[in-house]
Amino acid sequence: MNETADFRARPPEGIDADGASSEGASLYKLIRDDIIEGRLVANERLVVTDLARRHGTSTNPVREALQLLRGEGFVTFVPNRGARVRPIDQDFVRDIYEIGVLIEPALTRWFVTMATVEDIAELERIQALIEENNFTDTFKHSELDTAFHTVMYQKHYNRHAAELWWKHREVLRAVGRRFNFTLARRAAILAEHRELIAHVKSGEADAAAELIARHVEGSGRHLLEHMRARIAARAG
Repeated sequence: MNETADFRARPPEGIDADGASSEGASLYKLIRDDIIEGRLVANERLVVTDLARRHGTSTNPVREALQLLRGEGFVTFVPNRGARVRPIDQDFVRDIYEIGVLIEPALTRWFVTMATVEDIAELERIQALIEENNFTDTFKHSELDTAFHTVMYQKHYNRHAAELWWKHREVLRAVGRRFNFTLARRAAILAEHRELIAHVKSGEADAAAELIARHVEGSGRHLLEHMRARIAARAG
């Protein structure tokens, strides 16, 4: 448990992923989980006073939470109609991971050119913990995997790109909690991480960028396949 706590997923240095009071940030997580788990259904209207009453708080933290959720795409605001739950559908997930396919190679390419011996050692240390865990504890894997990628992106000069990666990563992590990794995807993640470290060590920036694009797309497609399978099971 202590090992996991050491790698609790946190935003890259210099990025305030919450941008709200501690109460607003806590409410954001609660409401986000309600949306992901279906307790707040697609297109449901989110009334500030109702949410404040439900969570025993004032309206200001609720407004902060809704703005955070809007920034991550979980909530939409319609003029004169207020906030509503955005459907967490396949299009939503596809759009997010496709953006990752576009921006993460650029972040990775820069990292390879700037990586220090300490950076590489940290990647190897986290990877060793990922392999030791071997997907036994899925929460711990998620935390370690995010820490692995944060090592590469946290020093990037483009804070807007790093923040966009973080926010989208958090969305996919939250949605992905509903599903388990297939054996094939587990093997691919471990192999791709090892290959990525090798590219970083040898300074092969283009090869690392190409690999991370495949890695992100593979994760996105894996999540979409799970979503399709769940829809098909419900229809049947």
